[in-house]
Amino acid sequence: MPSSLLIVESPSKAKTLKKYLGQDFEVLASYGHVRDLVPKSGAVDPDKNFAMKYQLIPRNAKHVDAITQAVAAAEHIYLATDPDREGEAISWHLVQILNNKKLLKGKNAQRVVFHEITKNAVLDAIANPRDISQELVDAQQARRALDYLVGFNLSPMLWKKIRRGLSAGRVQSPALRLICERENEIRAFTEQEYWSIHLDSHKGRQKFGAKLFELSGKKLEQFDIPSEAVQADTLARLTGHPATVTAIDKKKKTRNPAAPFTTSTLQQEAVRKLGMTTDRTMRTAQQLYEGVDIGQGTVGLITYMRTDAVVLSNEALTEIRGYIEQQFEPAFLPKTPVTFKNKSKNAQEAHEAIRPTSIERTPAAMKPFLTTDQFKLYEMIWKRTLACQMAPAKFDTTSVDIAVGEGVFRASGQVQTFAGFLAVYEEDVDDAEDEDNAKLPALEVGDVLPVDKLYGEQHFTQPPPRFSEASLVKALEEFGIGRPSTYASIISTLKDREYVVLDKKRFLPTDTGEIVNKFLTEHFSQYVDYNFTAKLEDQLDEIANGRREWVPVMETFWKGLAKQLSEKESLSRAEVTTESLDEACPKCSKPLQIKFGKRGRFIACTGYPDCDYTRDIGETAESAAAAAEEPTVIEGRNCPECGGALHIKKGRYGKFIGCANYPKCKHIEPLEKPRDTGVTCPECKTGSLIERKSRYGKLFYSCNTYPKCKYATWNPPVAEPCPKCHWPILTIKTTKRRGTEKVCPQKECGYSEVIAPPEGKEA
Repeated sequence: MPSSLLIVESPSKAKTLKKYLGQDFEVLASYGHVRDLVPKSGAVDPDKNFAMKYQLIPRNAKHVDAITQAVAAAEHIYLATDPDREGEAISWHLVQILNNKKLLKGKNAQRVVFHEITKNAVLDAIANPRDISQELVDAQQARRALDYLVGFNLSPMLWKKIRRGLSAGRVQSPALRLICERENEIRAFTEQEYWSIHLDSHKGRQKFGAKLFELSGKKLEQFDIPSEAVQADTLARLTGHPATVTAIDKKKKTRNPAAPFTTSTLQQEAVRKLGMTTDRTMRTAQQLYEGVDIGQGTVGLITYMRTDAVVLSNEALTEIRGYIEQQFEPAFLPKTPVTFKNKSKNAQEAHEAIRPTSIERTPAAMKPFLTTDQFKLYEMIWKRTLACQMAPAKFDTTSVDIAVGEGVFRASGQVQTFAGFLAVYEEDVDDAEDEDNAKLPALEVGDVLPVDKLYGEQHFTQPPPRFSEASLVKALEEFGIGRPSTYASIISTLKDREYVVLDKKRFLPTDTGEIVNKFLTEHFSQYVDYNFTAKLEDQLDEIANGRREWVPVMETFWKGLAKQLSEKESLSRAEVTTESLDEACPKCSKPLQIKFGKRGRFIACTGYPDCDYTRDIGETAESAAAAAEEPTVIEGRNCPECGGALHIKKGRYGKFIGCANYPKCKHIEPLEKPRDTGVTCPECKTGSLIERKSRYGKLFYSCNTYPKCKYATWNPPVAEPCPKCHWPILTIKTTKRRGTEKVCPQKECGYSEVIAPPEGKEA
């Protein structure tokens, strides 16, 4: 009978640890949180020092029962939940439950913490247990109470003032504000024309280009050549003059490796390099951390994946440097270990960056034991960790000034002379500007060069780009909104609530999202203020570090929120959801307004219900009037439900066929019959998959027996079974990164086969 009990969060982690600890240990999983606030008003009581009412999470009751039975039989209890505030709180809740059941009399439940699931790390943690940190528990409880007070008080107000089913969150709402403000910037943006002047030349057989940067002794600014006429005049002033090299500037340049991954940078890079969402990234990282069977037993392949820190342990540094020394030439290994400073003011409880538990476990060696996602993520983590301890890359940069009449052109070139860390890994960036990596011919001051071509190029300024998942995570981190462990859930909530949609992998706020943001920024501005949110996160960190008490933080927060809630109770729904327009109704001449309905925003007459004039946002009065003229009758067909005439009508999502007897008869059908792919539905095996359009215009493929069968896939299906998992169909997926592939639509399978490589790459 085991005398010791180790309690962890995850069953897969329990399986791994059992192999390390042997027969004397029983290892059980709590399956995450065991208690949560009761789901009703009063779960947090501001009048009683924010006392919290907890209840057992029903789905985990049986796991708690198993733990209580094992505790009764065990002599030593070790709490090995995750090494962060959430893990600390789970351990505290377990102790509360066990104390309530009087199962810890004469026993000591101790906390053990490890940041990697390897035998040495686990045994070392067992040998050095500690008490539960009340400061970490207080910080977690304060965060939970804050989120509850915001959600349970602001969300009902959104229901009353806008629409049922909406929610507000302490960190989700500032994130929504970021996306909405960026959209407003894009709408307000006015493009501006400008021109650049270029010179094409050559020396010997090598061609190169240069750009005009100085004219009549003055350095050119972006808008100094604002039009085609000015460009033509500039070219005329330069044409007919020889091109002479007047200056050559050669420099040595180095580029240092990026720091090893934190949670934030891992999420950003996985979005950019691997095309994985933040949520999928964290799920996959959790699997690698908890352990994978690599043929010689189950082992955790990476360290804990929720961390703000960029430091590596001395043991890891020694192993990584040893690997570089063995596998690379001496120049690739710096004389001393490369160190990085934490950017986060309060790098949290996890002590290390995300790294492989052993650099000796190469991606190639691990590949047979990993799923596609696991392999891609592990390879990226492994390469980034190895690269961070390698020598800088070196470049020779050359800048050449070429005088042509009263203008000076500049040609720039860069040549890599030593790969350094770039031999292993290069960090991606969002919206990167092109670097000039051209190689220039050998030039000397005084060389007279041929003018092959002088020409101008027209440009227009671009609006700021919409946020991608990667750039949103970066912005959240820079503003101090939330913490890395919450980024994936923030993004998931915004998508699940339909406050935002992804369009070409960029976030676009929906009408609902914009109305909610408008309401919060106008009436609860403090609670979506970036500085306020960041300051609150700092205070939570101070609670965790023992430098601040949690109840005074709660009191200050609640006092302000309760006052504003009381003040805003009298707001009417119309005040929140309508917006006046400086335009008269073409039907009755009363003012028009923007209203918010169940399908989003639209333009309507203030004279409703006497006047029923409406039109879509973005539609002009003229186009709406033209569409409202005599309906087009479908000749030779009658309504299959009532026998009435069929008309071509126009709705929110475009034209469709509807019965002329609406609203008595509500028969509708698409104007264009959905294209049948001829592929049998793999789920019901009776219908076939047809091409449809989503509400946002994106194509998808679903069963024609809907709603009886709800199977759907985004990618075009083909009637070929998956060679790996034997699912009846494959789909065709095309991306810039990987080209065109046949992929299995079953996510857990991961099968893919390249049909055509990406443009510019050979198969």
